[in-house]
Amino acid sequence: MPCLLLLSSCGSMEKSLKRGDAAWALGEYAEAAGQYRKAYLQCPAKDKPRRGAISYKMGTAYRRYGNVARALGAFSTAVRFLPEDSLSAQAQAEALMHSGRYADAIKAYTALVERYPDSAILRRGLTAALQAERTVKAGSAYTVRMASKFNGSRSDYAPAYVGQEAEMLCFTTTRQKVKGEDLSGITGMKNGDIYLVKKNEQGQWEAPAAVEGELNSNDDEGTPSFTPDGKEMYLTVCRTDPEYPRMAEIWKSVRSDASWSKPQPVTVTADTLSSYAHPAVSPDQRWLYFTSDMPGGYGGLDLWRMPLDAKHGGGAVENLGPDINTEGDECFPAFRPDGELYFAASGRADCLGGLDLYRARHDSVADRWTVEHLPAPMNSFGDDFGITFEGLHNRGYFSSNRSTGGRGWDKLFEFSYPEVLQTVKGWVYEQDGYELPEAVVYMIGDDGTNEKVSVLSDGSFEKPLKAGVRYLFLATAPTHLNVSAELRADTVEVEKQHVVNFPLPPIRIPVLVRNVFYEFDKAELTDNSREALDRLTNMLNENPNITIELSAHCDYRGNDDYNLRLSQRRAESVVNYLTEHGIAPDRLTPKGYGEERPKIVNKKLIETYPFLHEGDTLTLDYILKLTPEQQEVCNSLNRRTEFRVLRTTYGLLDDKGNLKQSALKPEATEATKADDEAQ
Repeated sequence: MPCLLLLSSCGSMEKSLKRGDAAWALGEYAEAAGQYRKAYLQCPAKDKPRRGAISYKMGTAYRRYGNVARALGAFSTAVRFLPEDSLSAQAQAEALMHSGRYADAIKAYTALVERYPDSAILRRGLTAALQAERTVKAGSAYTVRMASKFNGSRSDYAPAYVGQEAEMLCFTTTRQKVKGEDLSGITGMKNGDIYLVKKNEQGQWEAPAAVEGELNSNDDEGTPSFTPDGKEMYLTVCRTDPEYPRMAEIWKSVRSDASWSKPQPVTVTADTLSSYAHPAVSPDQRWLYFTSDMPGGYGGLDLWRMPLDAKHGGGAVENLGPDINTEGDECFPAFRPDGELYFAASGRADCLGGLDLYRARHDSVADRWTVEHLPAPMNSFGDDFGITFEGLHNRGYFSSNRSTGGRGWDKLFEFSYPEVLQTVKGWVYEQDGYELPEAVVYMIGDDGTNEKVSVLSDGSFEKPLKAGVRYLFLATAPTHLNVSAELRADTVEVEKQHVVNFPLPPIRIPVLVRNVFYEFDKAELTDNSREALDRLTNMLNENPNITIELSAHCDYRGNDDYNLRLSQRRAESVVNYLTEHGIAPDRLTPKGYGEERPKIVNKKLIETYPFLHEGDTLTLDYILKLTPEQQEVCNSLNRRTEFRVLRTTYGLLDDKGNLKQSALKPEATEATKADDEAQ
C-alpha cells in the first residue's frame, strides 16, 4: 500500500511539473509557479535533489512576475537542498538584494566569488551589494511620495503624460474594475487596462477612469507612450491564446477628441517568437524605442529602436549597443522633451536590487551614450521603473514595488527635485500665415550647445536653457526664408519662460513689410520705419543667397501717373536705407506699382477683417461697394510696401550660369538652381 501511494504521489508530481513547464512555455508565470509549488509538495521529502530542482523552477517563476518574497523563499530552499548548485546560489543572492537584505547579499556573493573568481557577473553583483547600503543612506535632494490618489487595490504602473501640456496622465492598472474578468496566467491578476487622469480647471487631478474609446479589451494593455502632440499612443498588448506563448506586441491607437481608436499592431520585425514591449516615441518623432528579447542583443531584455517612417511600422531595427545594454535586463524606455533617455535596468554594478532607473545622454558626434544611475530615494531595493516628466520640469511620476505602503504591488509615486527652471518657448509660422510644422530650429549656445530642434504640429517648440548662456536660434523651413533670434538666459531666482517668434517669409509669394511709413504725400521714410527696416536688413543678412524686388503700392486716390512715380520713389527710399546698412545694391530691385496691383485677400487677413473674403481683390469697384469705414480699411491695405524673392542663388553661379564649385553645399543644390532659372 505505501508503494502504491508513493507511485501515485510521483505520478501527480510529474503531471504538475509538466503543467508548470507548459505554462512557463506560454509565458504564464503565475500559473507555472502554482504548478511547481504543487509538484514540490507532492515530491517525497527524502528526494532532496529533486525538491531543490523544483524549488529553483518555482523561484524563477515567482521572480518573473515580481513576487520577490516567494522567490527568495524558493531559492533559499533550493540552496538548502542543492548547496553546490551555483545557479540557485546566485538567484538567492539576487533575491536578497531585491529584498533589501544587503548584508546577507554580501555574504552570499562573497561565497560565490570565492568559488568562481573569474565570473564578471558575480563580481559585479558583489560590488553592487557592497555599495548599495551606502547609496541608500546618502540619499539626495529628490522628494518621493506615493501618488495615493491614482493608485488602486492592485498594480498601477508605467505612467505617461499625454502630450507636452501635462494636463492628462495615463497609466496601466490591474484594479478590479478593468474590462476583463479572467485572471492572467502571467501575473495571477486581472489583465491590465489603460486608465486616464485629468486636471480640472483649478489644476487639481480628478479621479482615474478608463480611457474612452475602443482601446481597452479583455487582453492585457499597458505601458502607453505618446507622440509630443498627444494624438497618437503606442502601447504594449499581450493577447490571450491557450496554445501559443504570450508574446508582448507593440500596438498603436489614435485619438479623436477624447476617444481612442481600436489599436492596430505595429510591425517591428518578422520574428514572431520574440517579445516587443514598452514603446517610447523620441521627442523628434523619428524613432520608436522599445524593449525586446530578440536575437542579437547582449543578454536578457535589451533596448532597441526603429525609425518611424511608415504608417504601421518602421525601418530596420537597431540595438542601442553596450553603452546601454548589459547581460541583464534593460526595459521601460522613456524620454524627456529635451531628448534625455530614461530606462530601467537590473544588470549594472550600481543597481540597488531589482530594476533601477537610469538616465542616458547621447553624444551624436562620438555616437556614444553616457549613463547615470539615479540616486535614492528615486531608486530602492525594489523594482523602480516607468518614469514620466512634467514637460521640462524635473518632476513627474514613476512606478515601484518598494514596500512603502504598496504591500509588494507596483504603485505610482510622484517625485520632484529643487530647480529654478528657465525655458524658451517658440513658434514658427509663415509670415501673414499659419504654423509651419515642417520647420526646423537650430539652437546654438556660447557654452557649446548645438542642437537641431523639431517643432510640433502647431509650429511650437520648448527647450530648457542654462543660466548665463547666450543663445542664437535659427528657424528654417522648405520654400521659406530663414529667421533668427537671440537671447541670453541670465541667472534668476524664480522660473522664467522666454518667448521667441519666427515669422518666416515665403519665397514664392510677395511678403508684406509691416510698419514702413512715409511722410505724407512724399517718399521720405519716417523714423518709425527704422525698426521694420532693420528687421528686413537682418533677414537679408541671414539669407545671403537671395535677391529681392522691393515694391511700393498706393491706393486708388490720386492721379495714376503721380501714384506710379510716388511709389517708385518710395521703393527707392527703402532700397537706399538697406544699402546704407550694408546690403549689396545688386541684391535689391526697387519697383513702384502705383495702384496697378491691389491687395488680394488671404485667409489670415479675414481673421482681422471679417467683412472681407478670401481671394477677393481690393479694386476700385470692390471698395466703392463698401461702407466708408470699410473703404478706409481697404485703402490702407492697398498702401503697402512688399518684397518678393527674385533669385535664391545670388553668389552661387558663375558668369555662365553654372553652380560654383565652392557653393556645392546642401542649400545650393541643382533643385535650387532650377528654381532660380524658373524665376
